[in-house]
Amino acid sequence: MFCQPLAIPDVKLITPKKFGDDRGFFSETYNQQTMHAIGIADFFVQDNHSFSTQKHTLRGLHFQTPPYAQAKLIRVVRGAIWDVAVDIRKSSPTFGQYVAAELSAENWQQLYIPVGFAHGFITLTENTEICYKTSAMYAPNHDAGILWNDPALRIVWPAMADQVVLSAKDKTLPVLNMITTVFA
Repeated sequence: MFCQPLAIPDVKLITPKKFGDDRGFFSETYNQQTMHAIGIADFFVQDNHSFSTQKHTLRGLHFQTPPYAQAKLIRVVRGAIWDVAVDIRKSSPTFGQYVAAELSAENWQQLYIPVGFAHGFITLTENTEICYKTSAMYAPNHDAGILWNDPALRIVWPAMADQVVLSAKDKTLPVLNMITTVFA
């Protein structure tokens, strides 16, 4: 397993080994000991599977507040996404900054996002499926988010605003300076 810290080093791009032959392939996509060895000590408690039929479906920017804050480990099993993590830790030197990576079934990379980050992604293909682990169970009363196109974040999405497919909820999320950030 190869691990590459991004511009915000707490967010890591991970490439699991993939062994193929004429039958197909095998890949160990998660191993707790290997993750600990590369500095990821989270205990994951929930697996989620997301399917988006349309290209440019944008989900995010989501996070959960303590005590149900979540670290995430995201991977694509069909299609491709542009995955974004926004630092919302008030005391961080990178507060309000983001990092992004293209994840696809083809490149087989995963993105590790620790607690204290908002997460979102946009699909780059139709019929995209992602699987991701979380370190806390879904808690609706602690569900929160930031508007995907908050001008203060300056996120450069790979689609024009009129191409983006959003849920009603994601259209009305607050901007970063309107949330009560609970991360130190």
